[in-house]
Amino acid sequence: MSIIKFLVSKTFFKQILLAIVAVVVLCYLMLLLLKGYTNHGDFETVPDLKGKSISVAELELDDNNLVMQIQDSSNFNPNYPRFSVIEQEPVAGTQVKENRKIYLTLNPSGYRKIEVPDLRERTFRQAKPNLEALEFKIGKITYEDNIGKDLVLKMYHKGKLINPGDKLAKTSVIDLVLGNGKRPRK
Repeated sequence: MSIIKFLVSKTFFKQILLAIVAVVVLCYLMLLLLKGYTNHGDFETVPDLKGKSISVAELELDDNNLVMQIQDSSNFNPNYPRFSVIEQEPVAGTQVKENRKIYLTLNPSGYRKIEVPDLRERTFRQAKPNLEALEFKIGKITYEDNIGKDLVLKMYHKGKLINPGDKLAKTSVIDLVLGNGKRPRK
């Protein structure tokens, strides 16, 4: 039999038809198997974990068949308790599959420590923006006899003298001692 006669024969068309039926049946069976294997249509709802402690968040995720993954801590946020969840991915209310990892960002224990710059012998006008740029707050301002008017002489934090290079938490209040422009008395 020549190839052309075989390609137009009933046997060839039967074989093609059987192959197509076999592929369709195999695809249908695979789809049914995948649907059962992947729990198609079964979802868990991600709970809202913002502001909750790690232990509470872990319990809620376990109740919903989800897995907690602590990503990192962020900058301190005073609106949330220490070591509580401040961000989560995916967000609350999202429908996810069972055993999905929920990534949590935690609030650290406090503001990070920042090195205090050397502001001695600088004017208050120069010192103020430097401190504010580092997110320190300026507290009480007192004056001492010194020929340099508004010159920073000393810095204090909670009554203790601060030296340049000391580390303080961001948003710490720094009290300044400035010169009043008068000669010191002898």
